Amino acid sequence: MADKKIHTTNYFDTFIEVAEDTKATRGTVPPSKGDKKTVAEIQYELIAKNPYKFTSDEVLFQVFATRNDLTKAAQKEAREIFFSKGQPCLRASPLTKTYGFGVHCDINGKVALYGVETEAYQRFLSDATCKKVKAMRSSRK
Repeated sequence: MADKKIHTTNYFDTFIEVAEDTKATRGTVPPSKGDKKTVAEIQYELIAKNPYKFTSDEVLFQVFATRNDLTKAAQKEAREIFFSKGQPCLRASPLTKTYGFGVHCDINGKVALYGVETEAYQRFLSDATCKKVKAMRSSRK
């Protein structure tokens, strides 16, 4: 598989703003829905409990691995297959689209969450040295 293209969802020194059409006015912990954790719950737990520890790729693959009950042994090959095709990045995450979180990606691509209501979120918006991208809209214009 060494000759196949590996895709990435990582951003560097970038702030992902909440979606233009979000109804969220503050960062909200995603609620549980049934006995299996949602994508939003897993993403939130990984990033909120470990700020600047994981890259976007690591978070998204861990969500995939968790939801598919992959063993540690199966993860290496599954990761290669997972990233052999493009994957939706954190701009498409329910955290940025629905739950009111911006995502800061540092110079190493490690991510952290900031509620839209926080001073830190506003600082990223006004920081001219940090690239900014908006999360994807939930609905078409």
